[in-house]
Amino acid sequence: MLWLYILLGCLGGAALIALFVWFSNNLITITHYKISSEKAPERGVKILHVSDLHGKAFGTDNKRLVKKAKKLAPDIIAVTGDIIHKYRPDDMAVALATVCWLSKVAPVYYVSGNHEMRSTRYREFKRELEIAGATVLDGEYREVCGITVAGVNCAKIKSGGYFSLCCGEGFNLLLAHLPQYIDKYALAGFDLTLCGHAHGGQWRLPFTHIGIYAPGQGLFPKYASGVHSCGNMRQVISRGLGNSQCPLRLFNRPELVMIELEKE
Repeated sequence: MLWLYILLGCLGGAALIALFVWFSNNLITITHYKISSEKAPERGVKILHVSDLHGKAFGTDNKRLVKKAKKLAPDIIAVTGDIIHKYRPDDMAVALATVCWLSKVAPVYYVSGNHEMRSTRYREFKRELEIAGATVLDGEYREVCGITVAGVNCAKIKSGGYFSLCCGEGFNLLLAHLPQYIDKYALAGFDLTLCGHAHGGQWRLPFTHIGIYAPGQGLFPKYASGVHSCGNMRQVISRGLGNSQCPLRLFNRPELVMIELEKE
């Protein structure tokens, strides 16, 4: 009978591991941040930050994700790229359905990530995003809720294609996919930058916020998640929702970020 107990123990252990992995990749966590600034509007602004979906579906048409977004009641929704995956063309349908539903919750402002830039269908996808209800900020800005929201095309980040987007004395928010250029965003004069790309380090050391690896930063990346400061600018990095080349997250659940911008 010993072999039976060993077998049952192994099966039970395997089931627990499978359950843990499923929860790590499918149970969305919501992270709240409060950002205070003397330049913020009097009434404040609630910003939902969505990043790195990579075509992942949390329920049909991402309705579980959308339900959480609706409950948070944001004033605007910022999408910072990589909502598709360059190797999976069907991701476009998932991404467009998600944007369509999110646009019914609040105005959606989108910037591209590296995966959109690598897609040969980006121009088509950009048009479809606009039809779905998103405002695509490829080197443009909009005045919304008393702040300036600017966005930089991912391919233009290294060339400094965002310097002309910071305007006026009000609060300037930049949407940019890559977090490692924080010093350049700060130099351009932005007050807050929202980024993704690093996936929180994809795998994190248990019971810590230490990520293992991020593209563009290598092992134990500095800019993988959370709030970082550079001069007078703060940068909020989302751990994202989906996966890229590495198919699994460990100790790093999918994340929605809710930012409450308030008057200092």
